[in-house]
Order: sequence, then C-alpha cells, then structure tokens
Amino acid sequence: MLQAALWGAFAGSSILIGALLGIFKDLSKRITGLIMSFGTGVLIGAASFELLTESVNEGGLLVTSIGFLSGACIFTFSELLITKRGGHERKRTNKKTSNHSGLSIFIGTIIDAIPESVIIGVSLLEQGTVSYLMVIAVFISNFPEGLSSTVGLKRDGYSKKTLVLMWMVVVILASLSSLLGYSLLRDASTTILSFISAFAAGGIMSMVASTMMPEAFEEGGAIVGLIASLGLLCSLFLSHI
Repeated sequence: MLQAALWGAFAGSSILIGALLGIFKDLSKRITGLIMSFGTGVLIGAASFELLTESVNEGGLLVTSIGFLSGACIFTFSELLITKRGGHERKRTNKKTSNHSGLSIFIGTIIDAIPESVIIGVSLLEQGTVSYLMVIAVFISNFPEGLSSTVGLKRDGYSKKTLVLMWMVVVILASLSSLLGYSLLRDASTTILSFISAFAAGGIMSMVASTMMPEAFEEGGAIVGLIASLGLLCSLFLSHI
C-alpha cells in the first residue's frame, strides 16, 4: 500500500516541480512545447502498449472497447464543462487567464491527474510491480502542465504561496488516488481491472488529443511531431523492459 502511495506521489510531484519553475524562473514557450510533445508521445505509448494491450489480454476486446469509449466520453464531457469556465487555459503559458478561471484550471488539473494516478495503483495489482512506463509517462506529462498553469495563474495575480499550496494538494490527491486504486480494487475481478485500464487509456487519449497536442504544436512548432514520435519510441522501449 505504501508503495502505491509513494509511486503516485512521485508521478504527481512533477506538477509541483513545474509550478516552482514557473514561479521563480521564466522558461521559453518553445521549450515547454517540446517537453509537452515528448510527454504526448510517451502517454500515447503508455495507453497503447501498456493499458490497452493488458486490457485486451486479460478481459477481451469487448470489455476493452466499452472501457475505452467510456473513458474517452467522460473525459470529453468533463473537458467541455471546464472549458466553459476557463479550465482549458491550464496548459497555456501564452494566454492570460480571466479572474474566474483559476478554480476551473485547478479542477481541470485534478481531472487529469487522478485517473492517471489510480491506474498506477492498479498496475501494482495486475503486474505485481508498478508500471514504470505509466509512472514515467505521467511524470513527464505533468511537468509542463504545472509549469504552464502556474505561469498563467501568476499573471492573473495568484500569490506564490497560494500556487504552491494548490499544486501540493494535487500531489497529495495523486498519492491518495494511487493508494485507493490499489486498496479498493485489490479483490476486483480481472474484468473490472481490464475495464479500468481501458477506461484510463480512453481518458488519456482524449486528453492528449484535446489539450496536449494542440498546445505543444502552438508553442513548439512543427518539430513537435518528431519529438512526439521519439516519446512514442521511448514508450515502446520502456514497455519491453
């Protein structure tokens, strides 16, 4: 149980690291876009090589399809809700947030972080050891989110203390989510675990397509396609370790 909490905290900690960098140092939009594009490739690989493959092998194609589409639909619906309130700005460094969007950005980040952390805990149940691919993928993708969100919120007048507290809460929730994923699903059937893996894969793919890919291209330029491909290749190697 402790192992699940620690891995969840580690994967979520890059949000805080990115936030601290955003508070105390200005990082160019291009660098942020390149980091985000690499994270995009790694996440796509994690969803494909790890989550979906494991789900099909353990639960079959029908369960995997239902879980995948459910995750994609729910994330898309959530994204529509927070977009209306400014939450889509959580991955942007070059836009000034409106005064009412801070909470939506915070909630949007939690919506991204919790499902990813739950699946880290679930991987301990399925494999007997943590999925290092998922941990690395989540860690890399969280960094630019913490950085971009913080830069926008700092411009909107949020104090350094408030920003640090916000992202510390996200790290704590990531740790608890991983712990709960491990604890509550310990006795779950193979079918349920397969559904959850596919559900997480659907959410990840929807998040990548709707938020990370567009922002990476906007900030990093055409080279992000190559960087994302390298991230995907990295996932392939990690999935065979």
